[in-house]
Amino acid sequence: MMRRQDALDESAWGKSRGLDPERPPYPLVRHLLDAAAMALHLWDVYLSENQRVRIAEGMGLGGELERARALVGLCAGLHDIGKLSGFQFCSRHGVQHLSAELRADSGMMGADRVGHDVAGMAAAADVLKALGFKEDEEQKVTQRIAEIIGGHHGRFHQAENSINSAFLGGDAWSRQRVAHAVAVHEVLGSPVAPESFKAPTAVLVTGVVILADWLVSQETYLRRRQRELEPSLAEHFRRSQADAPQLLRDAGLVPVPLERKEFAEAYGIIGEPNPLQQSVMDELPTAVGAGRRGGILLVTAAPGDGKSETALEAERVLSQRFGTRGYAFLLPTMATSDQMHGRITKTLLNQSGQDAGLTLVHSMAWLNSAYADEDLASEAVVTCDGDEAAAGQRRREADMRPQRWLRGSKRPLLAQFAVGTVDQALMAVLPVRHNALRLLALSGKTFIVDEAHAYDPYMQVLLGRLLNWLGAYGVPVVLLSATLPASVSDRLVKEYLRGAGHSAKALRKRVFPAPYPGWLYVDGESGRCTQMSEAQRQEQARARSMRLAVTVEPVVHGSQGGARNRMAVIERLVQPVAEGDGGTALVVCNTVGDAQETYRRLCRKFDRRFHAEGGSVQLLHARFPGDVREERTRDVTDGLGRKGPRPRRRIVVATQVVEQSLDLDADIVISDLAPLSLLLQRAGRCWRHENHWARYGYPEGSGRPAWADEPRLVVLDPMTGGGTVPVQWGEVYSEFLLGATSRQLAELEDGTISVPDDVQALVEAVHGDGEQFRWDNPEGKAWVAHKGKETAERSMAGLRAIVRARLVAQLADLHSLEGEEDEWELSTRLGADSVRLLCAYVQEDGRVTLDPEGEEPLPSASEGDRVPAAAVRKVMRRTIPVRADWLHGPDGDSMSPPGSWTEHSMLGDLRVLYQPVQAGTAQAVRVGDKTLRLDENLGLVRG
Repeated sequence: MMRRQDALDESAWGKSRGLDPERPPYPLVRHLLDAAAMALHLWDVYLSENQRVRIAEGMGLGGELERARALVGLCAGLHDIGKLSGFQFCSRHGVQHLSAELRADSGMMGADRVGHDVAGMAAAADVLKALGFKEDEEQKVTQRIAEIIGGHHGRFHQAENSINSAFLGGDAWSRQRVAHAVAVHEVLGSPVAPESFKAPTAVLVTGVVILADWLVSQETYLRRRQRELEPSLAEHFRRSQADAPQLLRDAGLVPVPLERKEFAEAYGIIGEPNPLQQSVMDELPTAVGAGRRGGILLVTAAPGDGKSETALEAERVLSQRFGTRGYAFLLPTMATSDQMHGRITKTLLNQSGQDAGLTLVHSMAWLNSAYADEDLASEAVVTCDGDEAAAGQRRREADMRPQRWLRGSKRPLLAQFAVGTVDQALMAVLPVRHNALRLLALSGKTFIVDEAHAYDPYMQVLLGRLLNWLGAYGVPVVLLSATLPASVSDRLVKEYLRGAGHSAKALRKRVFPAPYPGWLYVDGESGRCTQMSEAQRQEQARARSMRLAVTVEPVVHGSQGGARNRMAVIERLVQPVAEGDGGTALVVCNTVGDAQETYRRLCRKFDRRFHAEGGSVQLLHARFPGDVREERTRDVTDGLGRKGPRPRRRIVVATQVVEQSLDLDADIVISDLAPLSLLLQRAGRCWRHENHWARYGYPEGSGRPAWADEPRLVVLDPMTGGGTVPVQWGEVYSEFLLGATSRQLAELEDGTISVPDDVQALVEAVHGDGEQFRWDNPEGKAWVAHKGKETAERSMAGLRAIVRARLVAQLADLHSLEGEEDEWELSTRLGADSVRLLCAYVQEDGRVTLDPEGEEPLPSASEGDRVPAAAVRKVMRRTIPVRADWLHGPDGDSMSPPGSWTEHSMLGDLRVLYQPVQAGTAQAVRVGDKTLRLDENLGLVRG
């Protein structure tokens, strides 16, 4: 047994690389104390009440929050205990300052290269035993703390993966591990072992440890502490505690309270809440009651019914009851996230939230003009993850990871309010590095998912798995949808309840039907269901009632078809807008290529001025550079938004980017055939604000043109009369769903859809689980292919996702796949846009520029310097999301970014399309069997 009075040796170093080489490295014990102090501050300030309660309960310390707090601090204070090993010999500077006693007992310690996280995991049992923690196979306390130590670089390790004992050193090193642990243990008040330590709880604690470690490992902070070491460890710890608040503020992670405002003032909306919103304000508090472990709310209503404001009103009720703080508002696309970010910003400002940490979270978030240049500045974090390896790519990647979280693309998840794509949240349940940090970030907020119908079976499984974990943490969840099949909503609710502790067997006997329009609330602990009152539901249905005229136009794609040629039909339909009384038309295409060609033909026919020149025909899709897409989205939403002014003539050609969450109102919507749920979403952009304008007046007093006498959806159907799916659509949509939609539209009574009364039945008819064909019908083959693909996607997601929260045996289950499991190896979408492409120009004199004219050189930095923040913004705002498989092949290696970008947390991930400029014109570049070029008016063209 080691004696507690063994002298602590401060020559053992914790941080060296990146610090002042003229001074001794930063002592390990002081870094451990820094991390412990920061973990305590995170507990006090950053964690929500719900997180603190869940952690305490998971340790068997319900009601003893102070004990749980001290144990979290201890886990953080022991995270680098594995550096008292052969790690000490990976730095020449560090070795020079080691004491003679430690060097004399080194033996073969430096022979192996083992991660200090793994070394700490191996040494944890002996260290904890010296602190009085007994190994208990049933309670697993020692195992869990060892796993947390082993996982503090974001990846959990198998406990049985032992290391060579020589790497841990001899008796002198063992005594120092105990001495360092004792120093931390004592400043924390010598906490005793908890009653238990459940795996989901240990995951959250690991997230706290990672965040605390990073915050106190920032280079500027460490250099200052290195210069001014306090004479005693007690004084050092007090200074660390005093420094922690400022470090958290500088990271933008200090929560702020909001001031409760009335509905109209909070959301900047004219008028009173609609019945759906009023019902949530009046009836949801009673439904929530005295619940203690969260619940899930499903809100269903037609597009344009104010579901976003309904969700924010629900968040007020749920966060107050369950102790969450802030919310994550997640959407299916980057374009919808960008617009929602603007709406949420205004809402927070209306509620005195200007100091709140509101951030945008998706792969292109930094393009948004809401961010200042200083947000792009990169602060080095001295991680020591990878120090055991030789200098090179592994070390560079390790250094960039915390930068991406604290100053880069992933910081938004950690903030109090986050708006973005659902993908970043779904990463929490894939076996990627730092999934524990994502779960920590999400478990403190109310979790809101908009357009819950918009996800394919693969993503639905991942969303269900995430709801399972959030249910285990008692996190309140809000799901919003206009067209969600009952079978899907039922599965999602049951996944949440399984996480909350309900058995799968009991749940199989239950169904959770949601009214349409309306809401369903299910309490996490009891499973009790409450629906929106029937009176309020009927009132909502009456208030939003609309008869949508649906016209099916048989079309032929390509150059054939005569009067039925797709472009001929579109030109005929938009002629009243372009040449008659004017008005607004929205043309929604299924592919970017179709949208580009449709826009080009309409410009040639009606207005040769392009979008950027103020032409009456506009084009919007996801393959524009970020700054152009942001500007075009603003142009479209300003012209077709609620407030006006309305343009006299406007034809907007777009892709699926407009079918969700964009607040648009067109006099007519023309759409390519799509699955029925998506057609209803697109139709939601037709006469969207009619009820509001009828009550409060049209923008500038001008109503709709004479030809627009009713809301009208025109569907361009290539399958009518035995046609087939156009080749260029590829596998964008299931052939079976397209065929089922085509047949359903042909059977519409009087060619109209009553909104909202007919919506759910139509969705179930096409997307529900019922048998929709006879085996002897031609569509039987399409059904088999559709169901086979669905099953394969669900199976793929099930194999990739981490296990359900209550089935975790050891934390390594969260990283059960072979390999490093970094984020580029696993996707939240199958065939997703997942690579950022910068289109650059190679001038005839060899210079590389950002513009074809050759006036803006590609930014770079000399050795040892960083790319300026303003230059980072300039580059990032010109990038485009593309599918990764587009850039595979022999030409992919020629698309690497400049060498000076490789260590930047954002620039280093880019791919660059180097377009040669000849006679002032950029030429297409062959990549694989296709060509790519950036067209000023069409966006990225792939031919």
